[in-house]
Amino acid sequence: MTIEDRDDAHLITHALAKDTLSRLRDVETEQVAFRKGLVKLGRICGYEIIDGAMETEYVPVETPLQETTGERVKGLDDVVIINVLRAATPFVEGLLKAFPRAKQGVISAGRDEEAGMTDGEFPITIDYVKLPEIGPDDTVIVADPMLATGSTMCAVLDHVLDEAGDFEDLFVLSAVSAPDGLVRVSEQVPEADLLTVAIDDRLDDDGFIVPGLGDAGDRAFRTV
Repeated sequence: MTIEDRDDAHLITHALAKDTLSRLRDVETEQVAFRKGLVKLGRICGYEIIDGAMETEYVPVETPLQETTGERVKGLDDVVIINVLRAATPFVEGLLKAFPRAKQGVISAGRDEEAGMTDGEFPITIDYVKLPEIGPDDTVIVADPMLATGSTMCAVLDHVLDEAGDFEDLFVLSAVSAPDGLVRVSEQVPEADLLTVAIDDRLDDDGFIVPGLGDAGDRAFRTV
């Protein structure tokens, strides 16, 4: 299995995930290729969640020649994917290729850059929340490509937990994470399993992940 335990997080080590992330990091990767890369990475991560966290069951299958026993994944219809707008949109598009019948929710959340970072955290503004009904059998995946200080993710998870009540599993999925953010989320929301493709070195003085991949939203939507 290509998911490894790393203290406060689980690291997705699939070779294609690492290859895709390396292309996303490259400053020469332009907008279209960047968006397609996020879609591809989301799909790979979705398959890894299926392989590493979801159970299978044996079922009878009638082939053209005879009956045999097959194996199917349980719970594929009981998945909720929450898109943290806006950077996660192409990332979630990829996840939906792995979970095509997933229910979807969106939360528009952003940190107040002008207010600056205090004690490693930013003030967070939640502009819009629309979540589907989350039931006790659901696997919930909250997706955001960048987990930096963890301030945004903790604010998002507060809304999710208020709506959910109970659920089967709760995953926080990111492409790149900073150690400080992983610690903050794991301490404030211990029921969440944190999944990431890379744990980077640090945050800079402005709260950006280093080496990171820049602003994923700006690169995906060409707003720079």
